[in-house]
Amino acid sequence: MSDQYQARDPEGIYFLTFTIVDWVDIFTRSSYKEIIINSLKHCQSNKGLTLYAYCMMTNHIHLIASASGDVKLFEIIRDFKKFTNRAIIKEITSGNESRKKWLLNKFEFAGKYLTRIENYKVWQDGYHAIELISRDFTFQKLNYIHQNPVRAGIVSEPEHYIYSSATNYHGLRGLIEIELLDID
Repeated sequence: MSDQYQARDPEGIYFLTFTIVDWVDIFTRSSYKEIIINSLKHCQSNKGLTLYAYCMMTNHIHLIASASGDVKLFEIIRDFKKFTNRAIIKEITSGNESRKKWLLNKFEFAGKYLTRIENYKVWQDGYHAIELISRDFTFQKLNYIHQNPVRAGIVSEPEHYIYSSATNYHGLRGLIEIELLDID
């Protein structure tokens, strides 16, 4: 991964993007979305992930996050991606997936020539960590995340999309508890 996108300040708050290989629309089924939601919650409870915002689209996830405690952000992300990679493949293999053969072929091919990949590669490399260094830039990224499902035509208002922290920022209960950013 390029130094340009590594989280440099261990105490910083970062805008992150995780993308599925070849932009495959995997998060169209609730079982895959549950894997992500539960994994983020686990990282919050057990690994020191502080989550300020998130949005899960069909083929990528945006987060605004930081790490607290002894575990570094890149270690949390590494473990998150490794675990969810295996869990998604397991769900594809054992679940009721109509695209099973196509998905497994796609993910197998993505990891075929990489010695660090055992069988399947679900996530693209990297996570493009961009440190949020000003109030305006933070608001811009928060707005970008929450407007994603609106721009995609999924919902008309950001807070109507349940796989996003926009609900939390509108005083509603979201799927994941987050730390609200003070952007006023």
